[in-house]
Amino acid sequence: MPEWLVLVLAMVAACVVVIVITFVRHRTASDDEDITETPDVIEYMTMWIGVVYAIVLGLAIAGVWEARSAAEDHVQAEAVALHEISERVRVYPPDVRDRIREDVNAYVGHVVTTEWKAMTDEGEVTERGGELLDRVRADVTDYEPRSDFEAQAYQPLLDQVAAADQARAARAESTGATMPGVVWFGLITGAVVTIGMVFALQIRRTTRELVLAGLFSALIAFLLFLIWDFDAPYSRGVSASTEPFLNLFPGVGG
Repeated sequence: MPEWLVLVLAMVAACVVVIVITFVRHRTASDDEDITETPDVIEYMTMWIGVVYAIVLGLAIAGVWEARSAAEDHVQAEAVALHEISERVRVYPPDVRDRIREDVNAYVGHVVTTEWKAMTDEGEVTERGGELLDRVRADVTDYEPRSDFEAQAYQPLLDQVAAADQARAARAESTGATMPGVVWFGLITGAVVTIGMVFALQIRRTTRELVLAGLFSALIAFLLFLIWDFDAPYSRGVSASTEPFLNLFPGVGG
């Protein structure tokens, strides 16, 4: 199911639930109920519950957005390090240079096709990707420089291999969801309580009140969906992509 459809259904469902409960509450209310008066303490509690929940939502959105940004940084750092390896080996003999570049391209091709799908579906990197990166490391470390010029390029190449390995490890650690289950429990419970406090204000069936209540519940549903969408940095709708790899290695995508 497309994620935009999930969002629309969630927002519509939130509005329908509020409207249905309002109608049911109106039908079951006693004849002598005074809907024009709301105790001050209920208005005060409703205001503070809304404020606290807004702060919690803001912190949650900031947290998942930061995790997504960090995931993009990991991909960018890995792609740049691998590109630097491909460029810096030009000082090596043609056979060594071509072998290293072929292995780098093989690794990048595996990442943007097979491994990225595994990250999206299973939330983990592949063993094959680690083997291909190990091959690149072996190509670089096993070569013995034959001149001062090659020796000057050797240590920077090792540094780039280490940077790529570190970025890959960070990418592997951030493939799963970033929000703990207890936080989701608090967010959903807070949403139910916050929307439920609307009925404590003795909402009536006027068009204006129903529209406002529906929009309020739809907004909360949208924010919860946004957190859920950002919660998996390498999958779902708004996620980190393979664009850094494809920009630096345009030939591997085909």
